[in-house]
Amino acid sequence: MPHAGLLPWAVLAALGFAFLNGFHDSASIAAAGIASRAMTPRQALLWVALGEFAGPFVLGVAVARTVGAGLLNPNAITLAVLLAALLGAILWGVLTWWWGLPSSSSHALVGGLLGATLAAAGPHAVQWRGVGWVLLALFLSPIVGFGAGYLGTRAVFWLAQGASPGINRWFRGGQWLTTGVLALSHGANDGQKSMGLLALALLLAGRHAAFQVTFPMMAAVAASLALGASVGGWRLIRTVGGRILRVRPVHGFVAQASSATVMLAASWLGAPISTTQAINAALMGTGAAERWSKVRWKIARDMAVAWLLTIPLSGLMAALCFLLLRLFS
Repeated sequence: MPHAGLLPWAVLAALGFAFLNGFHDSASIAAAGIASRAMTPRQALLWVALGEFAGPFVLGVAVARTVGAGLLNPNAITLAVLLAALLGAILWGVLTWWWGLPSSSSHALVGGLLGATLAAAGPHAVQWRGVGWVLLALFLSPIVGFGAGYLGTRAVFWLAQGASPGINRWFRGGQWLTTGVLALSHGANDGQKSMGLLALALLLAGRHAAFQVTFPMMAAVAASLALGASVGGWRLIRTVGGRILRVRPVHGFVAQASSATVMLAASWLGAPISTTQAINAALMGTGAAERWSKVRWKIARDMAVAWLLTIPLSGLMAALCFLLLRLFS
């Protein structure tokens, strides 16, 4: 396939990744509100979709620049590399959805970019300083999320000691706010990843003279994220909402508020972190703050293994996709 002929496929793959990202991560965002019965499944997914659509327009494009211009050397990669990276990330996302494991779309994207680039051009095409910054952010996000969830829950328990069971109505009502803010922060952070790849694709195809994120890119990615979120990954919702711990309104409220704070701070700093890791780690932190045995740590272990395997396996899939594209082009 001619080099220029890959541009439409790269654009479709970037938007497809945004759709899968919304589909995949809406489970983590909506599950706590559904499990605590703060909202119905349809209400939760539509509310998340609205936040996802608005998110990319809210916090600028710092994350997009990190992903699109801070990881790889544009002079050493091609559209085939970018397309293979996206295909590898998408394949891994579909597999983990099928298995019901809430893996990280951010990890899959980083793994896909690294795998395809290393297969095509070798280590010199990777900006290792930028990769180190991204990996540090991805590594710290579950730790910070767990700590925020744990400390937030302890603080809420202390402030609400002696309160009547009626306080749960406030926590349920508060989850409408925290779910919306979390969806907004996810759209702002994860939406920018697809925007960055779209901008990189147009730069590689010679359509733009420099890396830039335009309004049509933002609108297309926002719509793809929102569409994916409105569908919802029910296999993952069941895992997050019921298998990690028995979610009560206080857990859902604190976990969402904590992870939304982490996501907003990361978006402002330009750090592409994992929403899945942040929200699930915060949820574990809320359970552990009440009682350590409340968390089903076997499920947490399975999720941790999936997170650790995501970068190498999505990278391998992306490398294989690149070799296939080169073979048939």
